[in-house]
Amino acid sequence: MPDEKIYSVAVTGRNGQLGKELAQIAPQFPQFRFYFLSREDFPVDDMEKMSGWLKENPADYLINCAAYTAVDKAESEKEHAFKINGEAPGIIAGLLSKHAGKLIQLSTDYVFDGRSSTPLTEKAATHPINIYGASKLQGDQNAMSKNAQTLIIRTSWLYSYYGNNFVKTMMRLMKTKESIQVVNDQVGSPTYAADLAKAILQIISSEKFIPGIYHYSNEGETSWYGFAEEIKKITGSSCTVLPVASSGYPTAAKRPAYSLLDKSKIKKDYKLTIPGWRTSLAVCIDALLKSAV
Repeated sequence: MPDEKIYSVAVTGRNGQLGKELAQIAPQFPQFRFYFLSREDFPVDDMEKMSGWLKENPADYLINCAAYTAVDKAESEKEHAFKINGEAPGIIAGLLSKHAGKLIQLSTDYVFDGRSSTPLTEKAATHPINIYGASKLQGDQNAMSKNAQTLIIRTSWLYSYYGNNFVKTMMRLMKTKESIQVVNDQVGSPTYAADLAKAILQIISSEKFIPGIYHYSNEGETSWYGFAEEIKKITGSSCTVLPVASSGYPTAAKRPAYSLLDKSKIKKDYKLTIPGWRTSLAVCIDALLKSAV
């Protein structure tokens, strides 16, 4: 294909953390024409409307950031979670395959059961322990079965300047409370959505598109307690952060105790340099503090 071709990239879930971060850096990639789609533009539970949109706008790439993400609520809304996370990716993949469109499907560390003690590779056995993880795993499998040009990116502990997330919740609580309790027996790595957005656009800008499963999070390892302690340190808060076992903080959905992702494959195949989680956290908090002034 000639170099001057402008490729079209559709992004679902434009109002989510990752969708908004992708929109922020999209102008740095003039070789693409972006379509940022809301739930109204592209309802992932309405095959007819999705089909109609893709017929009018046959995207070269679709980055599916739309998802049902209420992990605890999913336990009581199983049907809805599976419709959005499980069925929709397969439908989208099938629609894209009609015009040789490529799919980038966002997935999660919650497809694992948390019993590992070493960083999880893409070949590690999946065994979700909650409805959210099971619905996302089904979506990954459906997408890959309906379109050979599907690339799955599993990520973990996503946060951003935008939306609601752990970092913003902790910053808010640390301003108003003398002490907070945070679980210390769940291990993984946070992911700054801005870094993930950049990685995705580097992937589709590269000379090669390699279908399959990839892992991406920031480098390093911590617990939610360690994550909170770093937020406290960067913000200079005087709030006391107390470690607590998951058993002392029961939730509707079980969380994997260990979900640290091995990023070797994505770094090797796409020559990505991934920042450490502390470095990226400081960048995000700096932006949040500046915007609050």
